[in-house]
Amino acid sequence: MLIQLKKNISAGHRTKLLQTIGASGYKATEVITQSAVYLLCHGKGEIDIRLFGNSPGVADIHRVTDDYKLVSGKWKTGRTVIDLGDGIRIGNGNFATVAGPCSIENESQVKAILGHLGEQQIRIMRGGVFKPRSSPYSFRGNGIEALSMWHTMARAAGVKIISEVMQQSQIEEMYDYVDIFQLGARNTQNFNLLDELGKIDKPVLIKRGISGTIEELLYSAEYVYSAGNEKIILCERGIRTFENASRNTFDINAIPILKEKTHLPVLADPSHGIGIRSCVTPIALAAIAAGADGIIYETHPSPENAWSDGQQTLDFEESAALMVKVRTLLGVL
Repeated sequence: MLIQLKKNISAGHRTKLLQTIGASGYKATEVITQSAVYLLCHGKGEIDIRLFGNSPGVADIHRVTDDYKLVSGKWKTGRTVIDLGDGIRIGNGNFATVAGPCSIENESQVKAILGHLGEQQIRIMRGGVFKPRSSPYSFRGNGIEALSMWHTMARAAGVKIISEVMQQSQIEEMYDYVDIFQLGARNTQNFNLLDELGKIDKPVLIKRGISGTIEELLYSAEYVYSAGNEKIILCERGIRTFENASRNTFDINAIPILKEKTHLPVLADPSHGIGIRSCVTPIALAAIAAGADGIIYETHPSPENAWSDGQQTLDFEESAALMVKVRTLLGVL
């Protein structure tokens, strides 16, 4: 059961409501987010929600059987929309395209990519400055100085920024420079980091874990939501399976399932999903046809010379061709 409280509920009415819930054999946990106050009620046995629906200070009440109650689609009448400002929105019919390099390398690279994004009317740029790598000897990002440089150039171009945060200590230093914090596949179950991202007032994109289930992705989102942040985007980026013909196995099933189970926007990452440059476009289009609220893919002026992930990165010609097909498909849908 999920109870949404009125913001002006009195202390007396709150206490009485909690007593009624306790007397019914349920335990209530209060969650305060950017826009609302909720009571999440857990217990065994049937309960008549009419006992609470007319209580003073109760704005709404819903029967939600999922353990991930706040991100469940069973209680919210409309879908969540992430508003980044400047007319850029994600979700509920607002399709978002996010593109950029795996890693932010230097000013000339950023300038070239921003120019390409401008030509394609793409207004959100992805890029890593802190890179989780399997090998400790691989390039691991240029850090906060690169992010500051990128932010200055992106702001001048009217482009928003999404970048990956890897640990709690990075949140504060990144905060002024990013519009969306990305939680990578390796950190999807870093619960301390999830809690900290729940305390900020900026959107968080959560990628599915390397071998994570759909349910585990929803629990990760519930951590952020229950800590106070409702601005969450989910991302299907493929999972590790026994198949080794591609980097990952992109789970096209996950997109309509997530759209059914949750009210949150769902993006697709075809670059990491398959890891093969020539196959990124068909996977991106398949994800859109399956109902994704947007795509996030990698592009670089010279993928062969990219400092990381060049094998799955589109050059500008390929990126432009993809966008023609994206616009055509969206028109058909």
